[in-house]
Amino acid sequence: MARTYQTPLGRARGLGAAGEGSHHWWRQRVTSVALVPLSLWLAVAVAHWPDAGYAQVVAWIGIPWNAVLLLSCILLTTLHASLGIEVVIEDYVHLDWAKMLAVVAVKLILAFVALTAAFATLRIALVGG
Repeated sequence: MARTYQTPLGRARGLGAAGEGSHHWWRQRVTSVALVPLSLWLAVAVAHWPDAGYAQVVAWIGIPWNAVLLLSCILLTTLHASLGIEVVIEDYVHLDWAKMLAVVAVKLILAFVALTAAFATLRIALVGG
């Protein structure tokens, strides 16, 4: 185990001075606040589709505002999930190499999910399915 001469308070202050902890916290809060109206919009929109077919949903995504809001929802949701899962990993995974590997894996997986969902949304919006 590496020996350190800093007190726990000194280490905590060191993280705070770098600005990483508060920056991460603020990003998580901002994405959560932005997701509230987007989630409500999406829930109301989906509630109006009880009997909607494929063509109706494609037409709905083809409306520019709907496509933009849907893309915003996709990107903010994956960013918010990435931030949250990273905190959980940092809190509960104690091996440094496993922690780093898990954080990188989660970020890559969620980036792939975001890109795939954004591509599908753009393809539907621009080409029509």
